[in-house]
Amino acid sequence: MENNKTSKKVTLVEGGETPSTSATKETKPFVASDESKATARNFRIMAIVSWIIAIGFETGAILLLRKVPVSTTWLIVLIVVDLAFAVIGSLLWKKSNRLDPASEKDSVKFFIQNQLGMIISIIAFLPLVILIFTNKNMSGKQKGIVGTIGVIALLVAGVVGIDFNPPSQEQYSKQTEQVESLTNGQNHVYWTKSGRSYHLYQDCSYINTDRTDEIFEGTVAQARELKNITDLCDRCENRAKKEKGLENK
Repeated sequence: MENNKTSKKVTLVEGGETPSTSATKETKPFVASDESKATARNFRIMAIVSWIIAIGFETGAILLLRKVPVSTTWLIVLIVVDLAFAVIGSLLWKKSNRLDPASEKDSVKFFIQNQLGMIISIIAFLPLVILIFTNKNMSGKQKGIVGTIGVIALLVAGVVGIDFNPPSQEQYSKQTEQVESLTNGQNHVYWTKSGRSYHLYQDCSYINTDRTDEIFEGTVAQARELKNITDLCDRCENRAKKEKGLENK
């Protein structure tokens, strides 16, 4: 497979060296590396700790509602801090799932693992919002201000917690198989910091522009893990098919 050099700086992602494998019609199941699993485990631990802290601030806000008079300022502070830790937890959890994705075969586990951020966000805000609007110690104005902020925090945390394109072992396997079928068994791609696609050629015109100062190379899984890139460049795909005589197939 022809792969001309580029004048841009090319950085090999650690662990991205991929040996040539023989072509096969059977899709091999994706298995995360030990390093990826370990990193994912660390991210999940940090995410859980962050979520526990968020729920702790929610608990503090609920206890504050029982004090008369209710402090609007402190309630808002606790809600904002709650939101910050909830969002941090969700972002870390999403990153861990890209490193060590779940299988679609168990639909319940797949949903919970990928949408846990949304579930935790509901737990971290909905009880508080309900108690704010039903609190008898707060004036209507207080409820309006603090309740609105609580609802906004719930929506923001919930949206951040949702994974609209959740990774799966099956998806990784399919994308890897597609690349290997076009590169004589090589699981090797290129991408940029701001790119939305991974490429088969480092000299692809889409990544050799004035805006590009560095090109990264590694595996399909690494492109997803590091930049959440899931799309193969159409130009590279067509070029590879042409080189293999598959352009009309």
